[in-house]
Amino acid sequence: MKERPLPFRQIEWWVMTVLFVTIILANIFQTNFYYFDPNNRELAEYFAKILIPTVLYLAFFLHHQLLIPKKETRKSKSMHYLLSFVILLVSFVLVGAFSLMGEIMLSFAVPYYFSSVGLYIGYLLLGDVLEQIFPRSETKDFMAYNLIKLGTIFAFSMLFLFGLQEVVPNWIPAVYSVSIPTLFGILVYNYFLIYRNRLRNRKRLANTSYALLIAAIVIFFIILAAENNNEGLLVLGLAILIAVAGLILPFSNLFFKKYDHLLGQIHSLSYRVDEGSAKLSLLRMQINPHFLFNILNTLYGTALQENAERTSEGIQKLGDMMRFMLHENSMDKIPLAKEKEYLINYVDLQVLRIKSQPNIDIDFRHNDENCSGQIAPMLLIPFVENAFKHGISFQKKSWVKISLRCTDGVVYLDVNNSIHRSDEQDPESKASGIGLDNVKQRLQLQYPGKHELVIRENEVEYFVHLTIQLS
Repeated sequence: MKERPLPFRQIEWWVMTVLFVTIILANIFQTNFYYFDPNNRELAEYFAKILIPTVLYLAFFLHHQLLIPKKETRKSKSMHYLLSFVILLVSFVLVGAFSLMGEIMLSFAVPYYFSSVGLYIGYLLLGDVLEQIFPRSETKDFMAYNLIKLGTIFAFSMLFLFGLQEVVPNWIPAVYSVSIPTLFGILVYNYFLIYRNRLRNRKRLANTSYALLIAAIVIFFIILAAENNNEGLLVLGLAILIAVAGLILPFSNLFFKKYDHLLGQIHSLSYRVDEGSAKLSLLRMQINPHFLFNILNTLYGTALQENAERTSEGIQKLGDMMRFMLHENSMDKIPLAKEKEYLINYVDLQVLRIKSQPNIDIDFRHNDENCSGQIAPMLLIPFVENAFKHGISFQKKSWVKISLRCTDGVVYLDVNNSIHRSDEQDPESKASGIGLDNVKQRLQLQYPGKHELVIRENEVEYFVHLTIQLS
């Protein structure tokens, strides 16, 4: 209920189905036609009170369950409004005709029909307002949205029942308006004060809460029976007590256990899937450099023979990076010093590549002390790689500023770069790299509550601040 929005379209359909089935069955079975022959007027009224709620339910089903879900996919919005008007017109004519036939109302334009339509439109508009207040793409906690939506469904359902008194038996709105909140309150009470306390081994508090609930039901019906001088209320109270103690609480506990079990499985599977997906994405982006080592060694030896110091230096650093990606990158944790060494080699290669460009400024500051401990591999390089990917232009003034500090088991990485998103002449701009979304996901999985990632951006600069607590 907290992690995702409830399936409200199905809930709305079930609520209205239960209400209309209750109305229709009540109108069918509360008649005393079994004991005497009805006259024509009584027979017409009998069928009218069955047909009117049937028409209203069919109109709701056609519009709410069939027409609205297809609105977004329908190319022509005018067709949607035309079909809505047809449903409205046909239902209006049928309800008015049946009302006159059963002499329920003396006018063809029955007020309860318009009040029902008005309530339905108001519910749809309020639903749109709630969607605007609680945007689904920006929130991770749907508890408030779900509770308010459920309360709205209940409130509008009760208003609908009370507004349809001409064709709804009086006891139905009274029973639903009292029984549903009472049942909901018992379930909430059971979950938070009985079930969860037992789950946490607080048996005394759970048993006390259970006894208080039973005592409250008994005392309530004793007082009610005494005030009304009606012993039948005691029998009703006994039946409700048996239903609560023997049915509602045990079955709700079974449901809570099943829900917790399924929720635990979902969380466990979700964690494994997210972790596996992050690792798989990382592995797919790696280079498998076995076949390249011999070539690099050959090129390195050739460069030394030709006294090409910059070339040999670059080849050596590239070989070290590829060796890192082959061996250390497959491990869950590696020494922080190795991650730092890989980062330094990467920046040195970038400097070697763009050293001849006068309009590019590279500033890399790092301390050589206190960089001890273990870290998950390839967590720092994506932010630096992203800086070179989007921050370097061979035609415009560009800069990449990097600060890497390690103090007392905490790593601090700050990256600041210019923004140049479409430099076609720089091959680095087309490099795929390791996506930032992948790194964010790995940080959440491997350092939950132990990292801070701040990313800011304006028209010309991109800023990243990352802090990781290794211990």
